[in-house]
Amino acid sequence: MLIVHHLNNSRSQRILWLLEELGLPHEIRHYNRDATTNLAPPELKAIHPLGKSPVLEDQGRIIIESGAITDYILRRHGGGRLMPEPGSAAHEDYLQWLHFAEGSAMTPFLLALYTGRLGEAAAPLKPRIEEQIGAHVAYLAQRLGSNDWLVENRLTGADIMMSFIAEIASAQGLGAHFPNVLAYAQRIQARPAWQAAAAKTEPYGFRIAG
Repeated sequence: MLIVHHLNNSRSQRILWLLEELGLPHEIRHYNRDATTNLAPPELKAIHPLGKSPVLEDQGRIIIESGAITDYILRRHGGGRLMPEPGSAAHEDYLQWLHFAEGSAMTPFLLALYTGRLGEAAAPLKPRIEEQIGAHVAYLAQRLGSNDWLVENRLTGADIMMSFIAEIASAQGLGAHFPNVLAYAQRIQARPAWQAAAAKTEPYGFRIAG
């Protein structure tokens, strides 16, 4: 059985959503953030030396990094679902979005989180970080246009990976500037599989009203 080492209120939520979409049996091992520091507990370091989540276990194999986990699950257990045909133009597009989520889009959000702890010392960086957050969310909005989903206008692993970006952007109020990104986050969270995953991990701090 697949085992997900899940940290509350984290990007590992999307891996649980993916497993629910595929109807794959899995076990969730829960870890809670420190109430003061908001950091992952030290127990996670017994699974991943950096103490990060998600971590996937599959018959003794350990897989880390959300993009790699999504790719692994779909290739090994997806049965052709939620991904375009390998070698197709759509598949190349899908791979770009699969990696854009963590490789580019998440970076300015993390910078905002870390520098926010510095108070006024971070003031010189704040305009640039905010500009980059806006630029990345605008790029997502442009790509979505009037479509429901990113690739071939059908749900794929690219949407699984980009879901957290849409959620955090919407939670921070950017949906007012990019209504199609807000609608995208709401559409994701309205899916029965997303709700089934959330029910197993409540409370989830990035729920979007809709």
